[in-house]
Amino acid sequence: MKLKKLFVSALAVVMTLATVFSLAGCNEGGIEVPTVPIEMPEEAATGGAAVHDPSVYYDISSATYYAFGSHYAVASSEDLINWQQEVAEPNWSALYGSESVTVNGVTWPKALERTVDLVRPDSSVNTTWAPDVEKIGDKYYMYYSLTGGFGSNSSAIGRVESDNILGPYSNNTIIVESVTSSDSRKPNAIDPELFYDKDGTLWMVYGSFFGGIYIKELDSNGLPVEDGFGKLLWMGDGQGVEGPFIFYDEATDYYYLMVSDGSLSSDYCMRVARSENPDGPYVDITGSDMSLYNNGGNKLAGNYNIANIGNNVALGHNSVVERRGEFYVVCHVRNAINGGHHLETRKLYFNKEGWPVMGPLRYAGEGLGTATVEEAAGAYDIVVHTPDVSDTIVGSVACMLNMDGTISGALSGTWSMESDYFVTMEINGISYSGVVCGGWRTGEFAGGVYCITATSSDGNAIWAVGR
Repeated sequence: MKLKKLFVSALAVVMTLATVFSLAGCNEGGIEVPTVPIEMPEEAATGGAAVHDPSVYYDISSATYYAFGSHYAVASSEDLINWQQEVAEPNWSALYGSESVTVNGVTWPKALERTVDLVRPDSSVNTTWAPDVEKIGDKYYMYYSLTGGFGSNSSAIGRVESDNILGPYSNNTIIVESVTSSDSRKPNAIDPELFYDKDGTLWMVYGSFFGGIYIKELDSNGLPVEDGFGKLLWMGDGQGVEGPFIFYDEATDYYYLMVSDGSLSSDYCMRVARSENPDGPYVDITGSDMSLYNNGGNKLAGNYNIANIGNNVALGHNSVVERRGEFYVVCHVRNAINGGHHLETRKLYFNKEGWPVMGPLRYAGEGLGTATVEEAAGAYDIVVHTPDVSDTIVGSVACMLNMDGTISGALSGTWSMESDYFVTMEINGISYSGVVCGGWRTGEFAGGVYCITATSSDGNAIWAVGR
């Protein structure tokens, strides 16, 4: 099931399924198990495009992925590896044309005038937030959001349209707004993301901080089926969850809701929960319902430093792309707290229990595959992520995964493999379930290396990167 509804020929569907099933079998839980060795990348990913809060749309007509972000930035890629800047922030005229309107001393695209007049943003925010593009019929629709001020929940989600993916966009419509509501628990109506469920129904998930994450059903024209805010999926908390993204995996038959928790400049971390239904309830690995529980969700990544590679900070506000049965996370990353950001793609895998785990290294073309114990054993740099929201940059520690199943070095424990793919590690009495994968390591040990990515029984991530 595509994350963005793609209408392709029957021949293309048959060819895709043939490729998937030639590469993979399934375990008892329906998880695809590769039957070919890991194909290592041959070189590092390149391209330093800057897109904050990226939402990715695959444009069939140009066979290109486009990442749309806050501050009007856009980047493109044909392979999810190398990203090129299409529109640099804050060049809104590239998307909306040159006509403008001024409100509270800030100049806005005239195409957004109705929403700007409703929200009346103050001078602290002169941007649309986290736009999402979807093609419905023969039109491209951009769903965008405005807020009254940084940290304000006086906000609105609008929609504009164009005949071309890069605009110009016009014909503004308001989809949902929290400006006129007096409800103390009203959601922050920003960060819209659309998806189709397995039955073809269109939904919009949205929200940030305050009232939490909500979902609304849309009709076939991309407009709300009902008035109101919709249904609460993930409770807001003191740290603030935002940037929701829902995707469906046919192999596990689960919908996965990803959010970012914390400050977008310092301690952002990606979290995930899952449900059998598109509109929830979504639970994490502990069984906690995210609509009822603060500080939940399996943590996929936080701030870290892998030896001789460098800092990676505030990974978050991601999209998930499915391509030929494999999944990829596209997110923004900083190399320092409160520093600049750039766009990256990471491979997303599923452990044998059907929980997503994320590749430790930037995607460089590595293929889904297997490795024997003999191949996987060796020297690794291991990162045990902090379980909470923290601006601590966790450094890696040097360890050995030994042929006898022990782990030695800075950490001690055991490890084992199943089907030359699934990996179980036990360190300090904590069990982690994950997979073996490949990646391109930069720095002193540059080259293709084996990696392990896993999650604990309480939903915390551990990464091991070969050296």
